[in-house]
Amino acid sequence: MNKPISSCMEKHVVSVGVEDTAERVREVFDIHQLTCVPVIDAQGQCFGVLSATDLIHFCNSRENPKSEHAWEMCTHQIIEVSVDLSIREASELMVKHNIHHLLVVEDNQLKGIVSSIDLIGEFLKQSAD
Repeated sequence: MNKPISSCMEKHVVSVGVEDTAERVREVFDIHQLTCVPVIDAQGQCFGVLSATDLIHFCNSRENPKSEHAWEMCTHQIIEVSVDLSIREASELMVKHNIHHLLVVEDNQLKGIVSSIDLIGEFLKQSAD
């Protein structure tokens, strides 16, 4: 599928700050019904990515996880992709790195996020046509 991921990415990206607590991250997940958020630093740059699975693992390994910060829980190896990356290439990257979300960046600015569910939806639309 040669369509760019910009055609299926979520453009309204909800994020958390590096100093947000585990409790605040949980609230953001609940309020927005998310399973992953970018962690943004004071300069507006992406510091990491925090998934619900990361949060669960981290909280299970701590006595008092509520006061821990997002920067301590997030994955720091970020895979950023261009808005022009094809849906097929995005899916190949996700499989290769065993991840479910890609951050879409243009001119060092976060433009969107695409999930494996977004890509599955695009593949299903194509097969229905």
